[in-house]
Amino acid sequence: MRLFKTTNIPFLDSRGLWYIVSSIVIAAGLVAILVRGVSLGIDFLGGTEIVVGFKQAPEIGKIRAALSASGLEGAEIKTFGEPTDIIIRTTEQAEGTVVGDRIREALAGTYGAGSFDILRQYKISPKIGKELREDALYAIAWGLVAIMLYVAVRFKFSYGVGAVLSLFHDVLVTLGVIVIINGVIPGLNLEITLEVIAAFLTLVGVSVNDTVVVFDRIRENQRLYRSMDLKSVMNKSLNEMLGRTIITNGTILAVLFVLLFFGGEVTRAFAFTLVIGQLTGTYSSIYVASAIVLDWPRRLPARQAGRATA
Repeated sequence: MRLFKTTNIPFLDSRGLWYIVSSIVIAAGLVAILVRGVSLGIDFLGGTEIVVGFKQAPEIGKIRAALSASGLEGAEIKTFGEPTDIIIRTTEQAEGTVVGDRIREALAGTYGAGSFDILRQYKISPKIGKELREDALYAIAWGLVAIMLYVAVRFKFSYGVGAVLSLFHDVLVTLGVIVIINGVIPGLNLEITLEVIAAFLTLVGVSVNDTVVVFDRIRENQRLYRSMDLKSVMNKSLNEMLGRTIITNGTILAVLFVLLFFGGEVTRAFAFTLVIGQLTGTYSSIYVASAIVLDWPRRLPARQAGRATA
Protein backbone atom coordinates (compact mmCIF):
# COMPACT_ATOMS: atom_id res chain seq x y z
CA MET A 1 0.00 0.00 0.00
CA ARG A 2 1.39 3.37 -1.00
CA LEU A 3 -0.12 6.73 -0.07
CA PHE A 4 0.40 10.23 -1.47
CA LYS A 5 2.14 9.18 -4.70
CA THR A 6 2.23 12.64 -6.26
CA THR A 7 2.67 15.02 -3.34
CA ASN A 8 5.01 17.95 -3.78
CA ILE A 9 5.01 19.59 -0.35
CA PRO A 10 7.89 22.07 0.15
CA PHE A 11 8.65 20.86 3.68
CA LEU A 12 11.98 22.62 4.13
CA ASP A 13 10.90 25.99 2.72
CA SER A 14 9.23 26.76 6.05
CA ARG A 15 11.98 25.37 8.28
CA GLY A 16 12.68 28.80 9.80
CA LEU A 17 9.16 28.92 11.20
CA TRP A 18 9.48 25.40 12.63
CA TYR A 19 12.83 26.29 14.21
CA ILE A 20 10.96 28.99 16.14
CA VAL A 21 8.11 26.62 17.07
CA SER A 22 10.55 23.98 18.33
CA SER A 23 12.48 26.57 20.33
CA ILE A 24 9.28 27.84 21.98
CA VAL A 25 8.12 24.32 22.87
CA ILE A 26 11.52 23.38 24.32
CA ALA A 27 11.70 26.66 26.26
CA ALA A 28 8.21 26.03 27.70
CA GLY A 29 9.27 22.55 28.77
CA LEU A 30 12.47 23.80 30.41
CA VAL A 31 10.53 26.49 32.29
CA ALA A 32 8.07 23.84 33.48
CA ILE A 33 10.96 21.64 34.63
CA LEU A 34 12.55 24.54 36.55
CA VAL A 35 9.26 25.69 38.10
CA ARG A 36 7.48 22.40 38.83
CA GLY A 37 10.48 20.11 38.98
CA VAL A 38 10.68 16.54 37.74
CA SER A 39 8.57 14.16 39.82
CA LEU A 40 10.71 11.09 40.52
CA GLY A 41 9.21 7.76 41.52
CA ILE A 42 10.42 5.59 44.35
CA ASP A 43 12.68 3.79 41.85
CA PHE A 44 14.97 6.83 42.08
CA LEU A 45 14.07 8.33 45.48
CA GLY A 46 13.78 5.12 47.46
CA GLY A 47 10.71 4.07 49.43
CA THR A 48 7.98 1.46 49.61
CA GLU A 49 5.19 0.58 47.21
CA ILE A 50 2.31 -1.71 48.14
CA VAL A 51 -0.64 -2.89 46.04
CA VAL A 52 -3.62 -3.81 48.21
CA GLY A 53 -6.64 -5.78 46.99
CA PHE A 54 -9.80 -5.07 49.02
CA LYS A 55 -12.96 -7.18 49.12
CA GLN A 56 -15.01 -4.03 48.51
CA ALA A 57 -14.03 -0.70 46.95
CA PRO A 58 -12.54 1.47 49.75
CA GLU A 59 -12.58 5.25 50.21
CA ILE A 60 -9.27 6.94 49.42
CA GLY A 61 -9.86 9.56 52.11
CA LYS A 62 -10.41 6.89 54.75
CA ILE A 63 -7.16 5.12 53.79
CA ARG A 64 -5.28 8.43 53.87
CA ALA A 65 -6.62 9.19 57.35
CA ALA A 66 -5.59 5.72 58.59
CA LEU A 67 -2.05 6.14 57.24
CA SER A 68 -1.73 9.69 58.61
CA ALA A 69 -2.74 8.44 62.05
CA SER A 70 0.10 5.91 61.89
CA GLY A 71 2.63 8.61 60.94
CA LEU A 72 2.72 7.99 57.17
CA GLU A 73 1.58 11.41 55.99
CA GLY A 74 2.04 12.44 52.36
CA ALA A 75 1.72 8.90 50.95
CA GLU A 76 0.46 8.61 47.39
CA ILE A 77 -2.79 6.61 47.30
CA LYS A 78 -4.85 5.81 44.20
CA THR A 79 -6.77 3.07 42.47
CA PHE A 80 -4.77 0.51 40.54
CA GLY A 81 -6.80 -0.75 37.60
CA GLU A 82 -9.83 -2.12 39.47
CA PRO A 83 -11.79 0.01 42.00
CA THR A 84 -11.00 -2.58 44.69
CA ASP A 85 -7.23 -2.45 44.08
CA ILE A 86 -5.27 0.37 45.71
CA ILE A 87 -1.63 1.30 45.20
CA ILE A 88 0.15 3.06 48.08
CA ARG A 89 3.55 4.70 47.58
CA THR A 90 5.59 6.40 50.26
CA THR A 91 9.18 7.65 50.42
CA GLU A 92 9.29 6.94 54.16
CA GLN A 93 12.52 5.14 55.01
CA ALA A 94 13.04 2.35 57.56
CA GLU A 95 14.89 -0.92 57.95
CA GLY A 96 13.51 -4.05 56.33
CA THR A 97 9.73 -4.24 55.96
CA VAL A 98 8.94 -1.82 58.79
CA VAL A 99 7.11 0.67 56.54
CA GLY A 100 5.13 -2.09 54.82
CA ASP A 101 4.16 -3.54 58.20
CA ARG A 102 2.96 -0.13 59.41
CA ILE A 103 0.78 0.26 56.30
CA ARG A 104 -0.66 -3.21 56.80
CA GLU A 105 -1.40 -2.54 60.49
CA ALA A 106 -3.03 0.82 59.72
CA LEU A 107 -5.32 -0.78 57.13
CA ALA A 108 -6.13 -3.70 59.42
CA GLY A 109 -7.07 -1.31 62.22
CA THR A 110 -9.50 0.53 59.92
CA TYR A 111 -10.94 -2.23 57.70
CA GLY A 112 -10.14 -5.43 59.56
CA ALA A 113 -7.37 -7.96 58.89
CA GLY A 114 -9.42 -10.18 56.58
CA SER A 115 -10.85 -7.41 54.39
CA PHE A 116 -7.83 -7.06 52.10
CA ASP A 117 -4.83 -8.90 50.65
CA ILE A 118 -1.36 -7.59 49.87
CA LEU A 119 -0.95 -8.22 46.14
CA ARG A 120 2.53 -6.79 45.80
CA GLN A 121 5.13 -5.13 48.00
CA TYR A 122 8.20 -3.38 46.64
CA LYS A 123 10.96 -1.57 48.55
CA ILE A 124 14.07 0.21 47.35
CA SER A 125 16.75 2.01 49.35
CA PRO A 126 17.83 5.63 48.64
CA LYS A 127 21.36 4.44 47.78
CA ILE A 128 20.08 2.08 45.10
CA GLY A 129 17.74 4.82 43.88
CA LYS A 130 20.70 7.18 43.43
CA GLU A 131 22.61 4.52 41.49
CA LEU A 132 19.60 3.88 39.25
CA ARG A 133 19.26 7.63 38.63
CA GLU A 134 22.91 7.92 37.56
CA ASP A 135 22.76 4.75 35.43
CA ALA A 136 19.65 6.04 33.63
CA LEU A 137 21.37 9.33 32.73
CA TYR A 138 24.49 7.48 31.54
CA ALA A 139 22.37 5.13 29.40
CA ILE A 140 20.64 8.02 27.60
CA ALA A 141 23.88 10.02 27.17
CA TRP A 142 25.93 7.12 25.81
CA GLY A 143 23.04 6.10 23.58
CA LEU A 144 23.04 9.55 21.97
CA VAL A 145 26.83 9.47 21.50
CA ALA A 146 26.68 6.02 19.87
CA ILE A 147 23.90 7.14 17.53
CA MET A 148 25.82 10.27 16.46
CA LEU A 149 28.94 8.20 15.69
CA TYR A 150 26.94 5.61 13.74
CA VAL A 151 25.09 8.17 11.62
CA ALA A 152 28.27 10.23 11.09
CA VAL A 153 30.15 7.16 9.83
CA ARG A 154 27.30 5.89 7.67
CA PHE A 155 26.48 9.28 6.15
CA LYS A 156 28.34 12.52 6.94
CA PHE A 157 29.19 14.37 10.13
CA SER A 158 26.43 16.93 9.52
CA TYR A 159 23.91 14.07 9.34
CA GLY A 160 25.10 12.77 12.70
CA VAL A 161 24.74 16.23 14.24
CA GLY A 162 21.25 16.59 12.78
CA ALA A 163 20.19 13.17 14.09
CA VAL A 164 21.47 13.77 17.63
CA LEU A 165 20.06 17.31 17.87
CA SER A 166 16.67 15.99 16.74
CA LEU A 167 16.88 13.31 19.45
CA PHE A 168 17.72 15.95 22.08
CA HIS A 169 14.70 17.85 20.77
CA ASP A 170 12.47 14.77 21.14
CA VAL A 171 13.65 13.98 24.68
CA LEU A 172 13.34 17.59 25.90
CA VAL A 173 9.89 18.10 24.37
CA THR A 174 8.58 14.78 25.72
CA LEU A 175 10.01 15.44 29.17
CA GLY A 176 8.53 18.96 29.18
CA VAL A 177 5.07 17.62 28.24
CA ILE A 178 5.29 15.01 31.02
CA VAL A 179 6.19 17.64 33.62
CA ILE A 180 3.39 19.98 32.47
CA ILE A 181 0.67 17.30 32.35
CA ASN A 182 1.68 15.33 35.47
CA GLY A 183 -1.05 15.70 38.09
CA VAL A 184 -3.41 17.53 35.70
CA ILE A 185 -5.22 14.53 34.17
CA PRO A 186 -6.84 12.23 36.77
CA GLY A 187 -5.56 8.66 36.67
CA LEU A 188 -2.42 9.58 34.72
CA ASN A 189 0.63 9.27 36.96
CA LEU A 190 3.68 10.55 35.09
CA GLU A 191 6.43 10.16 37.65
CA ILE A 192 9.85 9.33 36.23
CA THR A 193 10.25 5.63 36.92
CA LEU A 194 12.32 2.87 35.35
CA GLU A 195 9.41 2.19 32.98
CA VAL A 196 9.45 5.82 31.79
CA ILE A 197 13.23 5.70 31.32
CA ALA A 198 12.71 2.57 29.21
CA ALA A 199 10.16 4.55 27.19
CA PHE A 200 12.71 7.34 26.58
CA LEU A 201 15.31 4.83 25.38
CA THR A 202 12.71 3.21 23.12
CA LEU A 203 11.79 6.66 21.84
CA VAL A 204 15.43 7.36 20.95
CA GLY A 205 15.69 4.09 19.01
CA VAL A 206 12.41 4.50 17.11
CA SER A 207 13.05 8.16 16.29
CA VAL A 208 16.56 7.62 14.97
CA ASN A 209 15.28 4.70 12.83
CA ASP A 210 12.81 7.04 11.13
CA THR A 211 15.55 9.64 10.64
CA VAL A 212 18.01 7.12 9.16
CA VAL A 213 15.38 5.89 6.67
CA VAL A 214 14.82 9.49 5.52
CA PHE A 215 18.57 10.09 5.26
CA ASP A 216 18.97 6.91 3.20
CA ARG A 217 16.40 8.14 0.67
CA ILE A 218 18.12 11.55 0.51
CA ARG A 219 21.47 9.89 -0.21
CA GLU A 220 19.95 7.71 -2.94
CA ASN A 221 18.27 10.68 -4.62
CA GLN A 222 21.49 12.72 -4.48
CA ARG A 223 23.08 10.05 -6.67
CA LEU A 224 20.11 9.93 -9.05
CA TYR A 225 19.55 13.68 -9.37
CA ARG A 226 23.07 15.12 -9.42
CA SER A 227 22.00 18.41 -11.04
CA MET A 228 19.36 19.08 -8.37
CA ASP A 229 20.24 21.27 -5.38
CA LEU A 230 20.23 19.75 -1.89
CA LYS A 231 17.00 21.39 -0.71
CA SER A 232 15.07 20.12 -3.74
CA VAL A 233 16.50 16.62 -3.26
CA MET A 234 15.47 16.68 0.40
CA ASN A 235 11.95 17.90 -0.33
CA LYS A 236 11.58 15.22 -3.01
CA SER A 237 12.84 12.53 -0.63
CA LEU A 238 10.54 13.63 2.19
CA ASN A 239 7.54 13.54 -0.15
CA GLU A 240 8.50 10.07 -1.33
CA MET A 241 8.76 8.86 2.27
CA LEU A 242 5.50 10.51 3.39
CA GLY A 243 3.31 7.45 2.79
CA ARG A 244 5.77 5.13 4.52
CA THR A 245 6.03 7.48 7.49
CA ILE A 246 2.26 7.73 7.94
CA ILE A 247 1.71 3.97 7.68
CA THR A 248 4.60 2.98 9.97
CA ASN A 249 4.14 5.63 12.64
CA GLY A 250 0.35 5.39 12.44
CA THR A 251 0.55 1.65 13.16
CA ILE A 252 2.86 2.24 16.13
CA LEU A 253 0.56 4.96 17.48
CA ALA A 254 -2.49 2.69 17.15
CA VAL A 255 -0.80 0.07 19.34
CA LEU A 256 0.34 2.70 21.85
CA PHE A 257 -3.16 4.17 22.16
CA VAL A 258 -4.57 0.70 22.89
CA LEU A 259 -1.86 0.23 25.53
CA LEU A 260 -2.55 3.69 26.95
CA PHE A 261 -6.31 3.29 27.35
CA PHE A 262 -6.62 -0.45 28.02
CA GLY A 263 -3.20 -1.51 29.34
CA GLY A 264 -3.84 -0.60 32.96
CA GLU A 265 -2.03 1.60 35.46
CA VAL A 266 1.33 -0.16 35.23
CA THR A 267 1.96 0.60 31.53
CA ARG A 268 0.05 3.90 31.26
CA ALA A 269 3.02 6.24 31.84
CA PHE A 270 5.19 4.13 29.50
CA ALA A 271 2.58 4.30 26.73
CA PHE A 272 1.88 8.02 27.19
CA THR A 273 5.60 8.85 27.03
CA LEU A 274 5.95 6.90 23.78
CA VAL A 275 2.84 8.50 22.25
CA ILE A 276 4.25 12.01 22.80
CA GLY A 277 7.71 10.86 21.73
CA GLN A 278 6.42 9.18 18.57
CA LEU A 279 4.55 12.31 17.47
CA THR A 280 7.55 14.50 18.28
CA GLY A 281 9.99 12.13 16.57
CA THR A 282 7.96 12.07 13.35
CA TYR A 283 7.96 15.86 13.28
CA SER A 284 11.65 16.20 14.15
CA SER A 285 12.82 13.83 11.40
CA ILE A 286 11.55 16.40 8.90
CA TYR A 287 11.78 19.80 10.53
CA VAL A 288 14.79 19.32 12.83
CA ALA A 289 17.14 16.60 11.55
CA SER A 290 16.71 17.28 7.83
CA ALA A 291 16.62 21.05 8.31
CA ILE A 292 19.90 21.01 10.27
CA VAL A 293 21.59 18.88 7.60
CA LEU A 294 20.45 21.41 4.97
CA ASP A 295 21.63 24.48 6.90
CA TRP A 296 24.88 23.03 8.27
CA PRO A 297 27.00 23.35 5.05
CA ARG A 298 25.77 26.94 4.60
CA ARG A 299 26.68 28.12 8.08
CA LEU A 300 30.08 26.45 8.18
CA PRO A 301 31.61 28.40 5.25
CA ALA A 302 30.11 31.61 6.68
CA ARG A 303 31.89 31.00 9.99
CA GLN A 304 35.16 30.17 8.24
CA ALA A 305 34.89 33.34 6.15
CA GLY A 306 34.22 35.41 9.27
CA ARG A 307 37.31 33.96 10.99
CA ALA A 308 39.46 34.64 7.91
CA THR A 309 38.28 38.25 7.78
CA ALA A 310 38.99 38.72 11.49
